Amino acid sequence: MTGTVDVDVDESAGESGSTIPPTEEPKVSLVKPAARRHPAATPAPEPVAVSAPLLPVPAEDEDDGDRLAVDEPLLAARTHRPSDLIRFVAGLLGIIAVFVIAGIATSTTSGISTDIQANVKHVAPWLTTVLSLVSTVAVLAVPVAFAVERLIKRDGLRVADGVLASVLAYGVTLAVDWWVAEGASENIRKALTRLPTVAGGPISEPVHGYLAPVIAYMTAVGMVSRPRWRLALWSVVLLSGAAELIGSDTTPLSLLLTVLIGWSVACGTLYAIGSPNIRPTGQHLMLGLRRLGFTPRNAHRAPDAPGGTRRYFVNQQDAPALDVHIIDREQQASGFFYRVWRRARLRSVAVRRSPQSLRQALEQEALIAYAAAAAGARAPQLVATSELGPDAAVLVYEKVEGRILDELPDEQITDEVMASFWESVGSLHQRRIAHRRLTGESLLVVDEKLGTLVNLSGGDIAAGDLTLRIDIAQLLTTFALRIGPERSVAIANRVLGAEKVAAALPLLQPVGMSRQTRADLAKQAKERKAAAQALAVEQVAAGEKTREAAEEDIAAAGEDLLSRIRGQILEIAPEAPLAPAKLERLKPKTLITVIALAFAGYLAVTTIQPGQLKLSHMNWAWAAAALAAATASYGAAAMSLTGFVPERLPFRRTVAAQLAGSFVKLVAPAAIGGIALNTRYLQKQGVRPGQAVASVGASQLAGLGGHLLLLFCFGLITGSQGAGDIGSERAVIIGVLTAAVLALVIAAVGPLRRFVVTRVRSLFFGVVPRMLDLMQTPSKLVTGFGGILLLTLAFTACLDASVKAFGGSMSFATVAVIFLTANAAGSAVPTPGGIGAIEGALIVALVTLGLPAATATSAVFLFRALTFWLPVLPGWIAYSYLQRTGAI
Repeated sequence: MTGTVDVDVDESAGESGSTIPPTEEPKVSLVKPAARRHPAATPAPEPVAVSAPLLPVPAEDEDDGDRLAVDEPLLAARTHRPSDLIRFVAGLLGIIAVFVIAGIATSTTSGISTDIQANVKHVAPWLTTVLSLVSTVAVLAVPVAFAVERLIKRDGLRVADGVLASVLAYGVTLAVDWWVAEGASENIRKALTRLPTVAGGPISEPVHGYLAPVIAYMTAVGMVSRPRWRLALWSVVLLSGAAELIGSDTTPLSLLLTVLIGWSVACGTLYAIGSPNIRPTGQHLMLGLRRLGFTPRNAHRAPDAPGGTRRYFVNQQDAPALDVHIIDREQQASGFFYRVWRRARLRSVAVRRSPQSLRQALEQEALIAYAAAAAGARAPQLVATSELGPDAAVLVYEKVEGRILDELPDEQITDEVMASFWESVGSLHQRRIAHRRLTGESLLVVDEKLGTLVNLSGGDIAAGDLTLRIDIAQLLTTFALRIGPERSVAIANRVLGAEKVAAALPLLQPVGMSRQTRADLAKQAKERKAAAQALAVEQVAAGEKTREAAEEDIAAAGEDLLSRIRGQILEIAPEAPLAPAKLERLKPKTLITVIALAFAGYLAVTTIQPGQLKLSHMNWAWAAAALAAATASYGAAAMSLTGFVPERLPFRRTVAAQLAGSFVKLVAPAAIGGIALNTRYLQKQGVRPGQAVASVGASQLAGLGGHLLLLFCFGLITGSQGAGDIGSERAVIIGVLTAAVLALVIAAVGPLRRFVVTRVRSLFFGVVPRMLDLMQTPSKLVTGFGGILLLTLAFTACLDASVKAFGGSMSFATVAVIFLTANAAGSAVPTPGGIGAIEGALIVALVTLGLPAATATSAVFLFRALTFWLPVLPGWIAYSYLQRTGAI
């Protein structure tokens, strides 16, 4: 039986949001006495479409002695609605746009204001007075009237929400007024205020101190959701705005800013504290089912369907049980930002278009359900649909008993069950229907031989070939995560055939999988690698395996699951296409390039000011020496990496990789971007992944040790040059005490202790053995440690030459201590390239040790320009070249 019927839900209900007319409220009980059968209990022999809405069941029949029991957790009195967050973000973007327009479109804004002033002169003065009086009364009367109406309906909490929003809006108004008057640019001030006509007079308010709180109040109390009150709200706003414009007390941008601030503050307040929950409860559902002609006896809440759709299992009187899905507007709004990101990143064929309205969502899910049944796929039968109030709808399915795949132990996933799912997917694909959610929660195992597809609401009708192939790739991965790629591919090949399975190979990409599948893939890969590393450590320690064999086992365990599935497909179909399909509209490396260049341009314009460099006072000979030292640092960096890799590396290409690292530093913290780039570079040069990570780790470990050793040595030299004010003994004692305190803290904090132990274990398994290999070739160690020393000396020489270029004078040892300390601070601060931290630390240290502030600032800017900003363009060229040649 199918049909539609509306069940009203009062949006003005109290905190529970579940107000039901007293004459229709069913009695709630966990025990059902003997009762006569409902007249509508006899099911129709087959679904019958009903074009007109079903009539409500008479009250005397509805309360016929049946006692309804609904077992569900209490819905939260308040809910943080995603729609409020979306509106809040949209309001913030609108406010930013207003300030941008006010700052750059000065001619347009001043022209509009001039035209308005010229036209309002023709308005009669008495009309201005009347309009101002009426708007003032209306602004006060409309909110008070709505508050009275809410209080009469015992909805005082909504009024309290409105008062809170209005107070916050008033505070924001005061802050914006103060900023515009004191700190904003002249263009923004002219666009948002009326300048005084008399010298020394006050300017008009940039944000209207009474109108913004009123808008916030009326939005928070829910006036915008009621047509008549919404008309009154916007009439008041327009009337008040017109009065202000005619009276020459405001500007159009000021009015727009006022509206946006009031609206944004209200939405932000509602999201922060939560809105009264008006989502229909189980009792609303039971009433709706009765009016559709069902005979519900009791119900209990079931696990939610994907997307947050609520589900209820409903038992009937002498009729099959039902599986009822409730979709509402709040559930539709959830995941909005994630969907926007996916649509921006992926091609439209890889992302399903979301319905724009509740009615569209209802019709789409019903269409998919009927199409699946017509295709012969095993799926629950849809028997009815209904709107449940203005903001929710229900879809009633026949209940199918079983357990989802995620709840099933691995040993109970039989070949027959998997074949059953593949048969249903094949039936759907034959009719060009894509499921799009073939994860474990959408596969219901009925018994050891039969499975049913559920959660078809995300599917597509008349799907293209690429979408159908994504379905196959997703189901292959879902099964492989549970029972391995061998059985997963074998069963699919047996049911679908090698041709269809092979066609899915280019779609076996993480980006094309569901969010949960991507998380499961990452988790499984991490667990496999950790288990392999732990086992290898034990086997090597026990002498059961050599270290080389253990590293091979770790590398094999590190192979991702999708690669293993591809290998199985190639065994049954060697001619399968290998090139991955282009699912991404915007690739990560393209996004990184765009962000890096934009970020570099912004920081270069805002951070480096030519006036601070005092180029006219710069000694160009010392500046050239600083440039030469900065250039030499890239050769030293290449030596420091090459020396810790037993394999032979092309030196020029290694230098290019270090130069490319200067570009990567723009979008990654100082100590992270280079590590990732060097690891990738070594892998592309034929070094196995485990050994590549170990080599980079050895280089970093040696660099850290060299850094601390040089800092200690130069510190002693500086102390001895300073007449022994800070003795070496005191420095050693301070260092030992600091290390002891850190060790005690690590030992006392459990999570931190486990983290350090895990890191140290992996270090001794990977890095230390790598160092033992290198000891057999002393020339490599000399190259590596020599590169670390030369790298530090090159940067120190660059900073020293920069100081001398502007007339400063310091000992080389002092400059080295300053550089090593500032570089450590920059690596610790998670900003791209240590921006801000390094400059600040360098300037403070130089000034503290006696260098004039102007000289210190100029020297630091020159140093950072030569070592950080100038290499950006060559680094980008090197990065592009290495990518094009497949070196990274």
